[in-house]
Amino acid sequence: MNTGENAEALRKITDLVRKSSLVILGLHFYFYCYKAFISWGLTYKITEQILAGVAATGLFRHFFISKTFSLGLLVVSLVGIKGKKNEKLTIPAALRPLLTGLLIFGLSHLLLRLDAAAVILAGLYMTVTCIGFLLILHGGTLLTRILKDRLQGDIFNKLQETFPQEERLLQNEYSINLPAKYNFKGKIHNSYINIINPFRGSLLCGTPGSRWGK
Repeated sequence: MNTGENAEALRKITDLVRKSSLVILGLHFYFYCYKAFISWGLTYKITEQILAGVAATGLFRHFFISKTFSLGLLVVSLVGIKGKKNEKLTIPAALRPLLTGLLIFGLSHLLLRLDAAAVILAGLYMTVTCIGFLLILHGGTLLTRILKDRLQGDIFNKLQETFPQEERLLQNEYSINLPAKYNFKGKIHNSYINIINPFRGSLLCGTPGSRWGK
């Protein structure tokens, strides 16, 4: 069921998965740019212990394993994305940053082959990879939002003009039942405005000069 508690739980799970993706990417940087971290004085015993434990799983057996794993967690986290609906969003607008980010993220390792100091190459590699990561996050968020809107549909119609209304005639001794019609999905439907208890919570509104008519 789509309750507030379930939505909040899903948001926390997706946030955790996205943070895990960032942690894996950070460990990837630390492992493969270790010389630069030594030069920066950012090596810590506890970090190396954590890294040694993670490395035992085979995550750093190959350069692309940890990077791909980080990307996979990011993609999984996008499933729970739920943002504000925007009718102007299009698939090409979402694919542009997504594909650009994937290209940058996937090819950024080529920077490590340049002939320069380890500190410069590490800083350049991490910066470009993070830019690719952010572009993937941005484009993936937009694409997920568009696909969800199209798959789930919209009961309020594309132009937000109407919604399903009460079509049953609900009567009692004091009820007031006003027949009406409404437009939904391009069709005119018969409905009723059922005022079950007119003695409670009734409010009549009208423009200046309007009057009650039969």
